[in-house]
This record gives sequence, structure tokens and C-alpha cells, in this order.
Amino acid sequence: MDRTARQMRCAPTQFRAAETEGAKYIEGYFAVFGGVYELWPGATESVDPHAFDDTLSDDIRALTNHDTTLVLGRTKAGTLELRVDNRGLWGRAKVNQADADAMNLYARIERGDVDQCSFGFDILDEETEWHEDGTVHWTIKRVKLYEVSVVTFPAYEDTSVNARKKDYEQLRQRQNKAWKEKMKERMKQWH
Repeated sequence: MDRTARQMRCAPTQFRAAETEGAKYIEGYFAVFGGVYELWPGATESVDPHAFDDTLSDDIRALTNHDTTLVLGRTKAGTLELRVDNRGLWGRAKVNQADADAMNLYARIERGDVDQCSFGFDILDEETEWHEDGTVHWTIKRVKLYEVSVVTFPAYEDTSVNARKKDYEQLRQRQNKAWKEKMKERMKQWH
């Protein structure tokens, strides 16, 4: 798998629009721990509770649909708050009420028209489990987080999943080749 390619994953969580003392916020979970996400039939992935431990102090942006021109908040500016709890990666972006795009998104979330999220990251460490039935499960252990996004459609069908699928196919080919070599060695021992 190309580790230099930015990954994107969705989280089936609920976002909400909230107002406190005149300030408007968009808040919810960008990643949920313990959830098993199906990448494609036979391939699943989950996020380890410590995956974000070394990255939350970085300069991270909150975006709309991964669009870098639609910035909702930024940790460096103090307009995006991110934290990890027992459930997952929670975030809250303070809405710029002078920004029509941000206010439109706030209204869409408030109505329930938009309620999903995604996050953009690089995988720094992961664990791969091959099961006897041919399925595979990845546990993302550590990431470099770049952005979190409120999205209309989740990013699981993004190219990052296609890259993961190519990696899976290459691993399977290597496993098959190793098995064939092992069988050839056994056959030689019998003769």
C-alpha cells in the first residue's frame, strides 16, 4: 500500500448543530472506536483507541466534503477542538457566522440533511489479521491526521480504499506464492 497517499475514512455518526451564548457549533464524532467498517466484502478495518494519540497537537482543519476551500475550523486558530474519549475522536468547530458556506452547512446539519463525516490521514502503523476463511481485517494503530470533514457522501469508496484493495491482492499473491514454494519443498522431501 502506498503510505504516501492520503487516506480517507467515513464514520457513521451523528453530527449536530448547537448554539451556546450566541456562538454556533458543529459537533460530533469523526471516528468511532470498536466499529468494524467494511471496505469491500471480505475486508474490514477498525480504528484503535490510541490511533490519534500522537497527532492531535498538529495543525488540523475541519472541512466540508474534503474541500480545502471550505474550511470550517482549524486547531491552530482555536476554531476547531478535537479530543479522544472512550467512544472515539470527537470534534467541535465554531461556525463563522459571517461565512455563508459555513452557515448553509450549519442549517443543513440542523435540518438533518447532512449527518456524516470523514477524516483524512496517513497510516503510520497498522496490524493485519488474515482469517482462515480468506477474509482480512486491518486495525489502524497510529495515524497522522490532516483533516476532518463533514460530508454529504462518505469517502469509503474513495481511491484510498482502492489502494488498500491493491495492497490486499498483492499480499494474497505473496501468500499463495509462499504456500506453493512450501509445497514444492515438501514434495522434494518425499522423493
